Amino acid sequence: MGHLFTDRAEAGALLAERLPGRRDAVVLALPRGGVAVALPVARRLGGVLDVLVTRKIGYPESPELGVGALAEGGEPVFDEELMGRLGLTMADLDEVVERERAELERRVRVYRGSRPLPTVAGRDVVVVDDGLATGVTARAALRALRAAEPDRLTLAAPVGAARTVKMLRGEADEVVVLATPPDFFAVGQWYEHFDQLTDAEVLSLLRSR
Repeated sequence: MGHLFTDRAEAGALLAERLPGRRDAVVLALPRGGVAVALPVARRLGGVLDVLVTRKIGYPESPELGVGALAEGGEPVFDEELMGRLGLTMADLDEVVERERAELERRVRVYRGSRPLPTVAGRDVVVVDDGLATGVTARAALRALRAAEPDRLTLAAPVGAARTVKMLRGEADEVVVLATPPDFFAVGQWYEHFDQLTDAEVLSLLRSR
């Protein structure tokens, strides 16, 4: 199994080539890793670049296992099939949701301060992440944005699990993914360099647009 991309910047440049002809686009990255992919996309499209902050809702007994997600401006989205297998109800996750909502609001302040999200109503919006594993955070982001009535809503990522990509096609007008490897286990396995970005690096990338 080989790497598909050297790093997020290379992946973003390749992804940008598949997203031509979008006028007055708003490019919204899912931080943190999605910002490094989205920068070359925004440069290619000549559009606005900003972040759409999301937070995973973790299984209380094993927080790394995501059973849902929150996106700013939207309601929690849950993986109902997984919750059923775990015997969870939404009420079981109330405390986790409130904790993650508070952290989401903190990160919004870090990344944008008091500046609101760019206006998306009636515009071409491209949501960018560095990869799609379970897809629950992307789904939360797309649903929050759909409620704001963009003219066209596109999800773009360099790599994703085939099952996830298929599921997300029902949430966006277009899903652009460069590769859906059959042996997909995690996003990072397809990058040679996949270091986690810091908040400072995210802010630097946003300023460099």
